[in-house]
Amino acid sequence: MRQTVFFFAFALLISCNENTKTPEESLTDKARRIHDQVITIDTHADINVNNFTDSVNYTQRLETQVNLPKMKEGGLDVAWLIVYTGQDSLTPTGYAKAKDNAMAKFDAIHRLCEEIAPEQIELALTSEDVRRIDRSGKKVAMIGVENAYPIGEDLAEFARYHELGARYISLSHNGHSQFCDSNTGEKDSVWLHNGLSELGKEAVNEMNRLGMMIDVSHPSKEAMEQMVALSKAPIIASHSSARALCDHSRNLDDDQLRLLKENGGVVQTVAFSSYLNTKKHEERAAFMKEVYAKMADSLGVEWFERSQFGSLTDAQKAAFMENYPKVMQMGKDWAQGRSEVPEGVTVADFVDHIDYMVELIGIDHVGISSDFDGGGGIEGWSDASETFNVTMELVERGYTEEEIAKLWGGNLLRVLDEVQQVARTLTAS
Repeated sequence: MRQTVFFFAFALLISCNENTKTPEESLTDKARRIHDQVITIDTHADINVNNFTDSVNYTQRLETQVNLPKMKEGGLDVAWLIVYTGQDSLTPTGYAKAKDNAMAKFDAIHRLCEEIAPEQIELALTSEDVRRIDRSGKKVAMIGVENAYPIGEDLAEFARYHELGARYISLSHNGHSQFCDSNTGEKDSVWLHNGLSELGKEAVNEMNRLGMMIDVSHPSKEAMEQMVALSKAPIIASHSSARALCDHSRNLDDDQLRLLKENGGVVQTVAFSSYLNTKKHEERAAFMKEVYAKMADSLGVEWFERSQFGSLTDAQKAAFMENYPKVMQMGKDWAQGRSEVPEGVTVADFVDHIDYMVELIGIDHVGISSDFDGGGGIEGWSDASETFNVTMELVERGYTEEEIAKLWGGNLLRVLDEVQQVARTLTAS
């Protein structure tokens, strides 16, 4: 009898334990939990100052790839808004015109954070700012400068940019600047400085002193190597991918990636289709070229190829930038689900680059960027509202929460901390 009672009690206990067992978490639920937990940082999103006015601004779900509603929908916590200026002549006139452009973009970002939507987004200057603002429930803005060309030849302007909130600067863009050669020199092997100019070397020291991250995404390979040799602080590539997987001069080759690791820096993998998979990008781009032209024609607006942009008037450039998001979205909507449209570059292609670089240089030196509103965007991460899809792909590939937190911004904030610590040390000494 005792044995019967014991067996019955044991069976009842097992049954209760099975009934109360927590269901196994699905991959989607796991990805959602991780995505909500970590701080997601995109280190490169371009802006148009026309979207920072009282009547048209980022509180609205504009056709831009980044705005506050889309950041909220996709769970994107931090957007580095970019003060970008195209390359022009290395003359006082060129510098003055570029300076006006840069100041307008600084003003626009401050207007968003301080006047238009201070209850929704705040400007961060340090990693602690990022964490504090994120805890408050607001979105975070940070400022990066793409091309130091507007600074001219006055190194004191770096301090002014720093005071305005800039926390990284690229010393060149498409075309050689007064500071360094650009990756675009590879096309014709014509170089201006063979790396850094003397002014560029001084700029590296000044950025170290101020605590500004040096961005090597657009400078030439030789310039990048010289920056690493000179810099007392880690560097970043704010929006570049792996050249071994896609042979584009905007990407970093294995030697550069290893050098970046030795320097303690981070490469922010970029969701720019032509930097991820050339074959797929070109096939789809060739097809979509006519689609976008037809969409622009239906709206009665002028449409240009990227190669034509440098020859446009300021009015044409302004009109193009205003119409670009609308035309692109119309084209993508039309192409959705059509079997005749070539497959685009996807989130899977994007994470292939993350996988490659993590394998080569380690999880502590890789991050994420989009280049939204500057040509970036891929199938599955076409704007900020689809940000979760990146986390989903990372979870499906077996990345842990700790690793995903590093990729989504932990590594970038670690570099920012180290750069700012170097500045404090230099100031103290």
